[in-house]
Order: sequence, then structure tokens, then C-alpha cells
Amino acid sequence: MGKVVVGAGIICAATVCAGAALIVRHRMRNSGRWARAMAILREFEEKCATPIGKLRQVADAMAVEMHAGLASEGGSKLKMLISYVDNLPTGDEHGLFYALDLGGTNFRVLRVQLGGKEGRVVHQESTEVSIPQKLMVSTSDELFDFIATELAKFVATEGDDFRLSAGRQRELGFTFSFPVKQSSINSGTLLNWTKGFSIDDAIGEDVVAELTKAMKRKDLDMRVAALVNDTIGTLAGGRYFNEDVVAAVILGTGTNAAYVERAHAIPKWHGLLPKSGEMVINMEWGNFRSSHLPVTEYDHALDVESLNVGEQIFEKIISGMYLGDIVRRVLCKMAEEAALFGDIVPPKLKVPFILRTPEMSTMHNDASPDLRVVGSKLKDILGISNTSLKTRKVVVELCDIVATRGARLSAAGILGILKKSGRDTVKEGAEKQRSVVAVDGGLFEHYTEFNKCVRSTLRELLGEEVADTVFIELANDGSGIGATLLAASHSQYLEES
Repeated sequence: MGKVVVGAGIICAATVCAGAALIVRHRMRNSGRWARAMAILREFEEKCATPIGKLRQVADAMAVEMHAGLASEGGSKLKMLISYVDNLPTGDEHGLFYALDLGGTNFRVLRVQLGGKEGRVVHQESTEVSIPQKLMVSTSDELFDFIATELAKFVATEGDDFRLSAGRQRELGFTFSFPVKQSSINSGTLLNWTKGFSIDDAIGEDVVAELTKAMKRKDLDMRVAALVNDTIGTLAGGRYFNEDVVAAVILGTGTNAAYVERAHAIPKWHGLLPKSGEMVINMEWGNFRSSHLPVTEYDHALDVESLNVGEQIFEKIISGMYLGDIVRRVLCKMAEEAALFGDIVPPKLKVPFILRTPEMSTMHNDASPDLRVVGSKLKDILGISNTSLKTRKVVVELCDIVATRGARLSAAGILGILKKSGRDTVKEGAEKQRSVVAVDGGLFEHYTEFNKCVRSTLRELLGEEVADTVFIELANDGSGIGATLLAASHSQYLEES
């Protein structure tokens, strides 16, 4: 009997030992996995680092590329396009002006009644129209006829609050957010379509002429006074409300910048110098690249899989289109190499762009003790359930790394513009000049941590004394109201005013 008891005891002890060994082995395996996940995170953090010295190098490189792009066509990755906008709004503009904003599957038409410095924008109305899918792949005449018809309908609803001066033609600012080679303030040749449009007979044509012909066919008496893009519209809108605005930056799905340059500082400009002595430059800064940019293996992979390989590198590391997907790519590597979410890699984690930047922002801003918002987003978007608090903390930290890099590089880009404009220092004995940068775009407006980081980094780069003279202001609806203001500041009736 005693032998049986001893034997049973030995078996039990052996079972306990085996169980303990399994637990230890499981813990060691988990510990090893966690260590690998942390190693991936720390390596990524190191590669994304933006110490102040590196940011100054990026700003210097931006200023150098700006000089090169102004010197000759094709002289830089920055196109530094001459916008032909040489008169920004002053606030003195009076009258009724229209805008047409075409940049995607919808377009917007808008009208404003301007009342000079006292009245400013007296009245404003707008409407949005969806473009039928078939017209996006039809002919130029069909597309522009549809737009002209809708524009005519909108004009027909003009109420008593809007007054066109006697004997005057209605004038329009045309925001056209597709690649265009501009040849004057109100003419530009379409280079190629993007965003799902494919209308072959429009390529190589002047889009203002196409719209004008369509308006004539629809008996709409209206003149296109200015052809602009959304960044220049933002600059115009900013200047209208604040005369100290010197540059505009879009930080949204995409990114771009425009600023006011002295006309004699543009070697590639061969026309007569404008009376104002100034010219607005559309930088197309999304295409900026430099060896100083902190580009990682995940950025390279994203670029290789993109439709424009090797292009828009700056945009791909700072703009809203891409930030969420960079986070997804790092999480995917952690899932594959460190089983961060269990033995099976969640299938949805392999879907490009499934994690959008607005969701990334929501997770980044989660202040709940158990990060429940992060948990629910991981479940709803990526199908990952039952995540631990420490896993959720990793996700938040990853969002912070990606957003911080983007925001700090955005600030370095702004510093580059201020350097080129001679506004990055305070001259001894001279009166302090205020420099305002108007910023538009959902990324900057709605991603709180990104916004705060851009502002604090620019202050850090400038130093307290200069930072007190530089201001970032949120601009709204640049592509709409800015276009009406540019129509006003380039009106054919200016001499009469």
C-alpha cells in the first residue's frame, strides 16, 4: 500500500514538474516574443528620430532646393511653380464673385459678396455637386458641360443679398486640383488626370478655355479671372484676413506649401516684373527629398507599392494619407516576427490602408485608464480582440512615434520657407516683423497631438525671440473662399475700383 502511495506521489510530482516546466517555457517564449516586439519598436523609434540638429539640416536642405527650383525648370525635386498670382487680396475688394472648386468626385460652387475693409465677406453661399461616374471617363465637352450646367443653376438662385454692379460680367476663381502647367493667371494646360478621372481629349488642353467654351454653350456669361490650386487659395484667404500672412501650408490627406517670393529672386521668370514686385510660388513640397530625412524600411516598402514610386517622399512620411498605414506596417511586422497578437497574424493587418489616420489619431488621443478606445479600434478595424493593456500601450507609442516624426518634419519644412524668406532671424535694431503661416487641412485641424507638435517644434527651432514673431494660424476653406478672393484681386475691373 505504501509503495502505491509513494508511486502516486512520484507521478504527481512529475506531473507538477512537467506542468511547471511548460509554464516556464510558455513564459520564456512569451518573454522572448515580447522582447522581440520591443526590439522592433525601439529600432523603428531610433530610425524615426528627429533631433533638433537633423531638423535644422532638413530646413537648410529645403531652402537650398527652393533656390534650385527657382533658378531653372527641373533644377530641383521641388517644382517651385510660378502661379502668376502677383496681387494677393488686400481687404479692399468689393462686389460679387464666384468660385468653382474641382478636385475630386465632387465639385463645389460658391459665391461671396465682398464689402471692402469694413464689410469683408458680407454674404456667402455654396453648394456641392457629385460628378456621375460615367462623366469621369467620358469626354472633355461632356464633363465641362455638366459643370457649366450646374454652375448656371447656382447662378440662377442668386438672391437679393448678392448684387452685381451694373454693366459688369460675373467673375470666377477656378480651383483645379489636378496637375496643370500654368501659363498665366487664368490659363493652364492639363498634364494628366488623377483621382479616378480619365478623359483623354482634355489632356494637353487649357482647362480654363474648356470651361469657358462650356459656359458659352450654356449661355452663362461668366469670366474665369484666376486659375489656382487649394494651397494658393489658402494663402489668399489667409492674407485677406491678416496682412502678415506670408505662406500657406496644407497638412491634410496630402501636403503642399506656397509662399510670397520677391519677383526679382526668381531667375527662371522671364516675363516683365509685376507691379507688386511679388509672385506667389507653389512649391509642390510633397516631392521634397533629402538624405537628412529619416526614412525607414516601412517607408521604403510603402513607396515601392505606391502608384508613384520614388516620388512625393516628403508627403509619404508627413501627410494624412500615409501615417495610419505606416503604423499598420510596423504592427504587421510585430505580429509576424513577435506574435504580438497571438500565434496567427490577423488577416486584416495585411490590408493596405485599412488603418486610416483619423483612427490612428483617435487611438493616440485615448486618455482612458485601460485604453479602451484603442482596444475597440483594434477590434473593429483590424479584427483583433482581447488585447492586453501593455499591447495597447505599444500601439499608442507607435502612433506617437509616427505622428511626432511627421509633425516635426512639417515644422522643419516651415522653417525652410522662413529661411528662404529671411524671416528666421530678428535683425538687430530693426522693427520686429510678424510672419504668419496659414495652415489648412484635416490632419492639422483634427489631429490634436500632431497640431501641438508642429507648433512646439517650430518654436524650438526658432528660439524664443524669433518664435515670438512667427505665428501659425488655422485657415479654413482655402480652396473655396480663397478662389473668390483671387478672382476679386485679379478682376478685369480693378482699374475702375
